[in-house]
This record gives sequence, structure tokens and C-alpha cells, in this order.
Amino acid sequence: MKIITVLLIYFLSFIAQGFPIPKENKATYDVVRKNKIIGSIETTFNNQNSKLEITTIVDIEVKVLFVTAYKFYQTSKETWVDNEFIKIEGYADFEDEREYFIKGEDIDNIFLASGMDGELKLNKSILPLNYWNKDILNQKEIFDTQKGIVREIKVTKVKDEEIEINDKKILSEKYIFNATTHPKDKGPFPEYTLWYSKNGELLKFRFINWKDKKEVITIRNNWD
Repeated sequence: MKIITVLLIYFLSFIAQGFPIPKENKATYDVVRKNKIIGSIETTFNNQNSKLEITTIVDIEVKVLFVTAYKFYQTSKETWVDNEFIKIEGYADFEDEREYFIKGEDIDNIFLASGMDGELKLNKSILPLNYWNKDILNQKEIFDTQKGIVREIKVTKVKDEEIEINDKKILSEKYIFNATTHPKDKGPFPEYTLWYSKNGELLKFRFINWKDKKEVITIRNNWD
């Protein structure tokens, strides 16, 4: 189950190239495993003049015979000013008593961050690993908002694909996303498949759990 956590890292934001804020300033998703909803992801957008705050809450619980076998909770708050990512605060609670408090902020022309590996001084232009933000697909490295570390990434664009959400068929852009594994990770970083609408909103993503080989799918449930 641990690899389910990786999905939760890594969710969301598109400011640098033109940010597609969803209707009602909210995007919600079901997390599905073995055809059962095991959790949710909710991202809200608070836009005030040149300042945008993006808050994401991930809540996962897997039960086996009515007994909780796995839980994960994460919250993060990104701050963007004039289309620039400037600050993040986050918290991740793993099922094995690991907790991480994540912070990062632009200070003196660097991005000063802290997390699993302590304090880091990063490039001011680094973006948070947040799948909502389609612009991360153009980066070479990103800031992992679950653990407060840097990962190198590789992205491949594949053929557009028609998917179905809420009984609606949508022609979407499809990408394959890979990232480096950190020595302290409990398992390998899985390969993700991502689907975006033509206006850049994240519709769906999936990966295979490396432990039990089960597919985990996260899919938009408030798409209109």
C-alpha cells in the first residue's frame, strides 16, 4: 500500500503558461483501487488580484474486512503572486508513523525549503510537483511537496486519447511521467499516466502499485 502514497505527493497548479482555474474554483477527484473508491483529492483556488492560493487535501483509507489496512493524509497550500510560485506549506501523515512538515519560500533570490532532508537552497524558478499544473511537464526537476525533496523528471507525450468522465467522452492529451527515486523512499517511484483536457485541466491519472501490482486511478468527479 505504501506506493499509493506516491500518488498523493504529487498533485497540482498551472500558472506559468496561463492557469486554468476550474469552475466554482474547485477540482475534486475520486481515488479508485480494485473498482472501489478509497479516498479523495480536493483542490481549491482562492484568487485575489495578483495573488493565488491553492489548497489541496488528500484523504485515503483502505479497509480489508472492515479493518483499516492503510491510511494517508496530506494537505498543502501553495502561494503564487503575479504568476510566480513563491511559497508552500504542507503536511503529510503516512501510515507507518512518518510525518513530514514541508515549507518553502522565495528568499533572497533562492527557494529556501525544508523537509525530509532538512534545509535546501534551490533554484528560485523550481515548481512544486503538483499534477494539476501541466507546466511541470516541461521541467527537468521539481520540488516534491510530500517529502520536501527534489526529484528529476522525464515526460513523454503520447497519442491523444478519448476518456469517459460522468458519462461524457472527452478527447484528452496523454503523457507518461517518470521521476527519480530517493534513497529514503520505501519503494520505487511509479510510472504515471496523465490525462489533461484541451484547456489544460487534469482529468485523470493512474499508476501500478509496485507491491501488489494493482492499478490505482484518480479521476475527476466534478467535471461539467
